[in-house]
Formats: sequence, C-alpha cells, structure tokens
Amino acid sequence: MRHSKRWIAILGLLVALPLLSACTQTSAEAEGGGEEPAKVEHVEGSEDVSRLTLTAKAVERIGIQTTPLSESTVAGKKRKVVPYGAVLYDAEGKTSVYVSSAANTYVREPITVDFIEGDRAVLSAGPAAGTAIVTVGAAELYGTETGVGH
Repeated sequence: MRHSKRWIAILGLLVALPLLSACTQTSAEAEGGGEEPAKVEHVEGSEDVSRLTLTAKAVERIGIQTTPLSESTVAGKKRKVVPYGAVLYDAEGKTSVYVSSAANTYVREPITVDFIEGDRAVLSAGPAAGTAIVTVGAAELYGTETGVGH
C-alpha cells in the first residue's frame, strides 16, 4: 500500500510538470504570437520625441481615452483648452500632451500652459484645435516612451 501511494504521487508530478512549464510563458506570448505590446520609434528631426504604437490589447489594458483639443472663449479671447489631467510635466517642468493621429499611435507634443482654470488648462501654444489628445493613460504612455519600469 505504501509503494502504491508513492507511485501515485510520482504519477501526479509527471502530469503536473507540463502544466507548470506552461505558466512560464511571457506576457507577449500570452497576447498571441510574441508581439510586443508597444513599439517605440524615435521621431526624426526631434531631440527627444518618440512615436508609440500599441497593440489593440495594450490600449484596452491601459484604458486610453482621447478627446479633441477644443477652443473656448476665455477672458474674451478664443483659446485652446485641454483637460488639466491630460497635461504632462517632465523632470525639467516642460509641459506636453500625447496626441493621436492614427489608431493606437501616440506622439508627445509640447504645449505652453498660460494658466489653469479649474479642471482645464488654457494654452498659449500647442496642437491645433480638433487634434485628438490623450486624456486617460498619458502617464502610462510617458513611462513606455521613457523606459520607466523596464
């Protein structure tokens, strides 16, 4: 009886080993085909700007949302306005937003914030009105672009 329990235990381990090795696949393999969730490419003619191309699954996981950059009349002048949550500050205090000109593709563009009014940033310089800007997920894009967490 004692030997049969040992054989059952050994048989159980032999069955479990292939299952355990399947757990070691990378997240890229799990997404299908080994495709990386994000591709970072340097934008020619810029010092430190990159184009980020994400898989649809990566966009879904991050929960990226965009809205068109709007123009509003502020203090009697037509001004570009973005949600304050879309504004990124780098280590030197420079401000930018991520824009999307194609599906699942994002580029960080510099902006100049004139002032903050409630939950919106009023710009004196930035992308054209109507440009799709990232309002949710910008910090994750910045981390991907700069390699934070890798």
